[in-house]
Amino acid sequence: MLLRPRVSRIFYLRKFFDYPISLKPQTFRNMGLGRTMKAGFGYLGSMLHKRKENSLEDFYINRFGKPLYEMFFEDYTEKLWGVPVKDIAPDWGAQRVKGLSLTKAVGEMLRTTFRKNYQTRETSLIEQFHYPKRGPGQLWEALAGEVRSLGGEIRMGSKVTGISLENGRAVGVTVNDQEKIPGGYVISTMPVKDLIAAMGDAPPSQVKQIAAALPYRDFITVGLLLDRLKLGEIPDTWIYIQERDVRLGRLQIFNNWSPYMVADPAKTWIGLEYFCDEGDAMWNMPPDDFIRFAIAELAKIDIIKQEDVLDSTHIRVKKAYPAYFGAYKDFAIVRAYLDGIANLYCVGRNGQHRYNNMDHSMLTAMAAVEAIRTGSDDKSAIWSVNTEEEYHEEK
Repeated sequence: MLLRPRVSRIFYLRKFFDYPISLKPQTFRNMGLGRTMKAGFGYLGSMLHKRKENSLEDFYINRFGKPLYEMFFEDYTEKLWGVPVKDIAPDWGAQRVKGLSLTKAVGEMLRTTFRKNYQTRETSLIEQFHYPKRGPGQLWEALAGEVRSLGGEIRMGSKVTGISLENGRAVGVTVNDQEKIPGGYVISTMPVKDLIAAMGDAPPSQVKQIAAALPYRDFITVGLLLDRLKLGEIPDTWIYIQERDVRLGRLQIFNNWSPYMVADPAKTWIGLEYFCDEGDAMWNMPPDDFIRFAIAELAKIDIIKQEDVLDSTHIRVKKAYPAYFGAYKDFAIVRAYLDGIANLYCVGRNGQHRYNNMDHSMLTAMAAVEAIRTGSDDKSAIWSVNTEEEYHEEK
């Protein structure tokens, strides 16, 4: 595992801003006097008048003020979810930017300035993280090796298409619509929408209706191998693209995650991230056309020169982001049904329809294993991961 610096910035007005927003002089220079004054008064207004948090928009404005919200959060969030921010439940903010506000950022700046041994307490402000030398896939390769060394079997390319239930328990799964495999426990990471559908007529009609309507956002990534970035060498692992004149949402620089992930470290390997819905115009665009479109967008905002692209790839990912609107408001009904199946454990981002990060997703699996080891049917510890006031990364 490599200890990597966490450098993540916002690209806005063709300039870089710290993420989370900092109060460095460069921030104010980039914003200009007018925007800085507007942001300051907006933040003071949010301190004096707190909104009732009925939406993610309310969540952000309460912590940053409306001008900063409009500058640094609104456009990216709408790119990600595909709906107005006012239509999204505040739960997403509570999970992914929990504890973060401009007040916390000010306090963090003062503490790190005057206390040499101070360690940050907010996950969104953490400055270092551990990362596998050749990417997260190494974790699963190591896990697979452990399973096989203990006599376990892993079946690749096997789609679970059915879940068999008897007397309130899962007794087996159907694979690829044909082979039935019995089991004592089922740990599910499949999307809740698909899990309920795989149970056939067993779930109540209300549960099936809610699950079938659960919203998701899908994902397309374009990988580009470059001679160089037009910006030169930059330290970022990922960059949030807040520019309103492109569809691009986020940019990753894989060299900065780990130099071992690039065959030739003299080249630059980047990933462009787009958020879409399965079946929409972006999803259905032919890969070669989409790659050309992505290259043109990155050149448009002056991050690359088109002639520096050496190679490319295009990958679609279904149900990458469980969404927090629409039928999600009734998700508790689906969860209660799933929790009633004694030996079924739902874990991970899609397994819980919860936009957890990778660390928290792995912790839900660990909590499920602990429940199985101790013979507990109580699922509350699994669902409580990333709902407490402090992040697990602090421990």
